[in-house]
Amino acid sequence: MLLKASFDTEKSNELIRSGKMPGLIEGALERIKPEAAYFTTDHGERTCYMVFDMQDSSQMPVIGEPFFMEGNAEVYFTPVMDAQELRTGLSQLG
Repeated sequence: MLLKASFDTEKSNELIRSGKMPGLIEGALERIKPEAAYFTTDHGERTCYMVFDMQDSSQMPVIGEPFFMEGNAEVYFTPVMDAQELRTGLSQLG
């Protein structure tokens, strides 16, 4: 799964000034345990991308809500495959 969280600039400024942004990010990393995490800007907003293994869609609230509630973020979940999963999927085409 690919998680994209883009933070509202005003809200993320508040989180940075108050010292709460590191806790939000560290908490997410602990909960999600991504195999990769990247931090950048997208469309002018602070954005993080995390690639992780989602076992069940019921994990979406636990993962997404802190970003929504604390960072006023736009959060997207996108299924993705690694190269081996793509090979497996392509091998199943008739």
